[in-house]
Amino acid sequence: MVCSVYPKHHMVLAIFLQEEVVWAKLKRCGILNLETTALVIIDLQDNLLPKIHEAERVLERTVKLLRFARQLKLPILWAEQYPKGLGPTTQAIASELGGLHPIPKTSFSVTGDPVFAEAMRGVQRKQLLLAGVETHVCVWQTAFGAKEMGFEVFVARDAVSSRDPEEHQAGLERMRQHGVEVVTVEMAIFEILRAAGTPAFKSVLPLLK
Repeated sequence: MVCSVYPKHHMVLAIFLQEEVVWAKLKRCGILNLETTALVIIDLQDNLLPKIHEAERVLERTVKLLRFARQLKLPILWAEQYPKGLGPTTQAIASELGGLHPIPKTSFSVTGDPVFAEAMRGVQRKQLLLAGVETHVCVWQTAFGAKEMGFEVFVARDAVSSRDPEEHQAGLERMRQHGVEVVTVEMAIFEILRAAGTPAFKSVLPLLK
């Protein structure tokens, strides 16, 4: 009887509830969320990048991702592989990370370094979005290690690369086989934003143009 008296109100309520159910399912099925995502930057260092295929594209997309993450206050974890030999993080990336400090490592996976592994637990986020190099070495091993630690892992395929394009593709395929979600930077950004017109969307609009 109530539905017959207020059909429009109940239609709106039904649509709202359906949307809530859809988003609740998506949260359980591999979609990035603002409240649960942290960004992991892997080994974008001066002595490594000149050898990387399409390094300029990797840097451009990673800068976009970093600016988005900082605007929305996503936690950022930052790794450097043996900086004594491979040099510091390149300035284009380091300049976006003011106030943060890299964690040096010698293990290929960041999870193999106790300090970094503790930092991963400390951010209290269950989803990790990876960017960096090389796809088939440190990015892949980090993805696998993070999955073993219980994280949901996403890799931005346009913000990772390797020296050899074939190795890059092999790394992405290996990650897919082990349940890692392969996304693009733009895909990740829009997943996290969810909708247009929100304060979060307006605050990052210049990055989307």
